[in-house]
Amino acid sequence: MDISNLNVAIIGAGYGGAAAAKALSLAGAHVTVYEQASAIREVGAGIGLRPSTMGLFRDLGIFDAIAAVSNPSEAFQILTGEGHPIMEEEWPEKDVYETTTHLIHRGDFIDALVGVLPEGMVKVGHKLEKIIDHTANGDASGGVTLTFANGETVTADLVIGADGIKSTVREQLFSDQQPVFAGEHAYRAVIDIAETPGMVDDGKLRMYIGRGTKVYLLPLLSRGQLSFDITALNPDSTWAPTVTKEDILRTVEGFDERIVAATRNLDMNTVNIRAVYDIDPVDVWHSDAVTLIGDAAHAMCHHQGQGANSAIMDAGALTKALREADTLPEALAAFQAARKPVTDELQRLSRNGWSEDEVNDVFPGQKPGEIGATTSAAGA
Repeated sequence: MDISNLNVAIIGAGYGGAAAAKALSLAGAHVTVYEQASAIREVGAGIGLRPSTMGLFRDLGIFDAIAAVSNPSEAFQILTGEGHPIMEEEWPEKDVYETTTHLIHRGDFIDALVGVLPEGMVKVGHKLEKIIDHTANGDASGGVTLTFANGETVTADLVIGADGIKSTVREQLFSDQQPVFAGEHAYRAVIDIAETPGMVDDGKLRMYIGRGTKVYLLPLLSRGQLSFDITALNPDSTWAPTVTKEDILRTVEGFDERIVAATRNLDMNTVNIRAVYDIDPVDVWHSDAVTLIGDAAHAMCHHQGQGANSAIMDAGALTKALREADTLPEALAAFQAARKPVTDELQRLSRNGWSEDEVNDVFPGQKPGEIGATTSAAGA
């Protein structure tokens, strides 16, 4: 279909929303991104951009902008908590896309993504309050009306809900299901690489695992820093739990002394503390004029490192579907058909992050993969 006159409204200026904006604007669509925050920023630590993601960025002409604020990583290694190697492998599809995984700070990543969008495309301070899909009432030419908390109302031919795990678009049009607690906490900080001497100097991403705890060391070599992530089983489902340094230290007892020392030296004012949530698979995430992407459609736990990558690949797949289909409804149906089997499987795999013994220590009687499927989100 010809999308050169398509008026697109994207809700959310995160990874998926920004990537979709870039891809669709390059394809000729008229794109506006509406972000509820007053300024675009990303908290947290580091992520890995897979070869397929970097390959898409090459196609969009923004590979160099992302590479300039990231560092290539040749392999991923898993070790015991004490530091004994379990396995190591190169990143999959490295040869297919002629690039490897790139490690990047979340803030640098969103700055780079938004920085390649045309000036004025992103409108901050726009919190979505109401969405009306006129095509649902048989009015194929009616489009979609968006009403924001600041009083502004706009109409678009296509609305993309890239508004995260607590998506307003999803809740109002597709599913009222709530985030599901995964039975674990994530404690994240960015520290000086010297805090863990000799552990990540080669640029490899490493995960240390033992007794219900995973420690991810993700080097940010271009910054001289390290993304330090401790994920531990915990029954407290409070969205932003209150945790002390002593609590965090208990999760790494018996680990490599350098990990223990780095934990002991953490400045708690810089640690991002959150309970981990995902959502159950959404049966349908599109209408004839609205679609979800990223966490709004398929939020997943972080064990596979696929949340941001999936959102970005959604953006590429959606643009491809729009170019190849004859009509907008056909394009959105094709997009879901292409992506949903992939993301459903990634959601399933991402819930299976623990051994049965580890789970039983915290959640007696449950098995790996069952925590997220049965634990309520009452604390959210």
